[in-house]
Amino acid sequence: MGTPYPVVVDHVQALRERGSLLEHPLVVDATGVGRPVVDMLKKQGVRRLVDITITGGDSVTSSGASYRVPKRDLVGLLQVLLQSGRLRFAAGLPLVDTLVRELLAFRVKISADTAHDSYGAWREGSHDDLVLAVALAAWYAEKGQTGRVVWAMAPTAGRG
Repeated sequence: MGTPYPVVVDHVQALRERGSLLEHPLVVDATGVGRPVVDMLKKQGVRRLVDITITGGDSVTSSGASYRVPKRDLVGLLQVLLQSGRLRFAAGLPLVDTLVRELLAFRVKISADTAHDSYGAWREGSHDDLVLAVALAAWYAEKGQTGRVVWAMAPTAGRG
């Protein structure tokens, strides 16, 4: 996307202050380069910040409002919510067409040699940023603390 992270952080904070979003959690992908973004948000005093690091592990761990969640848990929950009709997207939602393309390109891959599972876009050049942002928000709304989630942010653009 090319937008510097400090600009993204300022924009997110402005959006939260402009609307009635301050009382709701802000769920952020803390994986990889997401960690410095989380640190910037904390430094700006963003309240109700929930950071989630996506792992290749088998269990969820947490410390306060920080979670480590296996990618398979995020993807599995997203599949259940979509297939049951509990998660739907409004036609006029910004980036909904991009999200649908990402969902259609998203695949589970299992190595024949190791039986290890991996998740992501099935072809080079495709992204899964919006899929993961939705998965993070959905996971927190379903499994995390409590409260309505109205925003999720995946600052790791281009991660496949």
